Parts: sequence; structure tokens; C-alpha cells
Amino acid sequence: MVGMQRVDYVFPGSVEEAVGMLEDGKAGARIVAGGTDVLPDLRKGRLGPCMLVDVTRIPGLDRIVVTDEHVEVGAAVTFAALKASPYLRQHVHALADAAASVGAQAIQNAATWVGNIVQAMPAADGAVVAVALGAEARVVDAAGAAWRAVETLFRGPGRSEIDPTRQFVTHVRFPRPAGAWGTAWGRIGRRPSLVLPILNCAVVVGLDAKRAVIDSAAIALGPVAPCPMRACAAEAFLVGQTPGPEVFAHAAELARDESNPRDSPMRASRAYRLEVIPPLVSDALGLAVARAIKSSHELTQINTN
Repeated sequence: MVGMQRVDYVFPGSVEEAVGMLEDGKAGARIVAGGTDVLPDLRKGRLGPCMLVDVTRIPGLDRIVVTDEHVEVGAAVTFAALKASPYLRQHVHALADAAASVGAQAIQNAATWVGNIVQAMPAADGAVVAVALGAEARVVDAAGAAWRAVETLFRGPGRSEIDPTRQFVTHVRFPRPAGAWGTAWGRIGRRPSLVLPILNCAVVVGLDAKRAVIDSAAIALGPVAPCPMRACAAEAFLVGQTPGPEVFAHAAELARDESNPRDSPMRASRAYRLEVIPPLVSDALGLAVARAIKSSHELTQINTN
């Protein structure tokens, strides 16, 4: 029961059963995992489902799987699990660090990466890092399953292309780190945690170790647009450049020029955020490149032993 409304709470045993429950509910049922956003909305009367379909007991959806090509994260994987993953802590620092910045420990223990993405908030830590990683979501409905780029799932603030009354994101995946590859996460808030971010930034950099230049770059920012944003001009500038402070600074200025934050009484003024974007991006680039160089050295040692 939520307020005076009866809400059935069910646990499907498979993805197929979950989709069937959505179909049977005829838009009155909706998917839930951690519930850290859905349950407060229910209490405030913003949602009125007759059934919540909890997918956290479906076998396999609580796993982080590393294949030859991808890192695949199930819909029931919490931010606490991402933060604690030895593989992510060693190879995908941005995701582990972003997971550590989501609310308090109790929130991290319940909230899921998939749920954070589906909520479609422009400042959502999980969504911003997913965009930088070039992540894809496996979307399932009655018609079947398809992988879709996470970057395409956002319509606007709090408006997702995913309809949780008929669709179910079972997994998120991104390319497995390979070669000289590094990531970094940056976040500015009034306190380190338990506050809305004034800005957040995820960076992914690949190096051509032989030529000592950047051969790929991704910079995602929030909340500087209605959706998590890729700084495409800054990324294009970086490719082919020899990494260094001046290069990072120029790319960071380009990222600022692409951004369009608004004045927010809950976060900060537009002017302040535009002022802070360059050092945030520049620092993240420097850290990501340092990690890419380290990974290149580690690969060299492995290959020569």
C-alpha cells in the first residue's frame, strides 16, 4: 500500500516473466530495482502504478561480466557493487569513482546504475559516466531485445526514451579497456557527497603509445545542457595532439564554449559554472592521460616478460 492506493509488489524469476507482467499490467505496472527514485515519487503522488515489478531477483542481473569485447553490467548491480569491483577500480576508475559519489552509503547499497540512467537527469553521475564510456543499454520489450546507445536515451530533464511500463533495460555495456587507455571522474558540489552536483565530468582517453599522441577522447559533462552532454569539439581537437597542460587547457576551454548551463538556486549560477568547467575538464584530462600512460607501461612489461 502507498497512501490509500494498493500497489502489488512482485518478483519475476526471469526477464521474459518481467516483460510479461508489464504486458499484463497494461501500463499499470512498472519496472523497479533499487527504488531510490521510484518510491519517493510514489509517496509524493507523482506515480500511480498498480504493480511494481522488482527485477533484483532475476538470476544474473546482479553481475558485472568482463568479456573479450565488453564490460557488461546487469540491471540489479548497485553503485556499491560498482565502487567495490576490483576490475573497475583498476581499469575503469571513472565508473568506480562516479559510483562512490552517488549519495550516502545506504543509497549506494540500493540504487542501480541502470536505474540512474533511466531516470534521465542531466546531472546524474551514472548517466554522465555512461555517456563518456560510449555505453549501450539492452532494451527489452514484447517485440524483443535491442542494444541502444545510452546517449540516445535522453529526451530532456527527467524524460527518458525508456518507458518503464512496457520496457526493461536488462544490461548496460561498454567497450572493454584495451591498450593505453585511461579514465577520470570529476565532480564539484558544496560538499563531497549528499548534495546535488554543481558540475560533473567524465573523461576517457586512448593513446597511440608509439607516436605518443592522443588517438581517442570522450568528454561528458553535466548539468550543462538538458541531457548529459558530449563535448564534441573538444574531443575532436584532442585527437592527434601530444598530451600536455596547454593541450588540456585548450580542450577544456572548448568544452566550456560548448556548454550551456543555466542559473540554478539549488546548484550555482551559470557564470560560476562556466568559470569552473575549464579546470574541472583540464584536471580530468591530465589524470586520464596519466592512467593511460601507466596502462601502456604495464602492457609493455607484460609483453616483455
